[in-house]
Amino acid sequence: METILEKNSYGEGDYEEKKEYGGFWLRFAAYLIDSIILGIPLGIITLLIFTLFFGAFGAFELILADPYADISEEQALALLGSYLGAFAIAFLINMAGVIAYYAGLHSSKWQATVGKKLLGLKVTDLNGNRISFWRALGRYLSLAFLSGILLIGFIIAAFTEKKQALHDLIAGTVVVKN
Repeated sequence: METILEKNSYGEGDYEEKKEYGGFWLRFAAYLIDSIILGIPLGIITLLIFTLFFGAFGAFELILADPYADISEEQALALLGSYLGAFAIAFLINMAGVIAYYAGLHSSKWQATVGKKLLGLKVTDLNGNRISFWRALGRYLSLAFLSGILLIGFIIAAFTEKKQALHDLIAGTVVVKN
């Protein structure tokens, strides 16, 4: 990490390290990279799951045979069951993948996702230390559930001293340049 040393108020010979924080656009670019890295394989897995579920229950044949034909209640329930089953399995796999990626990598030796690593960023606690998996999980969950609401959680970063988004404030983390 590039460090900037500044004289502190305690004396002439004492210097303190000043961290350079990751700004909004750099973090946004890292998030786009991570979205591509996660989105492609998870999209393929989701497509495979839906294909397997709809194929196993004969939903494709039902839909393709005659889209205007009346279907029985039993066929409609089978179609609905296929959709709900595929959705539930895909949702669980996607959530597990996303949590493993974000929480796992933020708490790893890298302290960053692939996108952040490529752009020279890392996530630390307020003292510059590596965060635990549980803190990284809390950070991700607060990002997923709170920061996305009207994007206000991300916009907050423009107005905080350490460029912290809402999920950073909740988790007690900062994103710094490496």
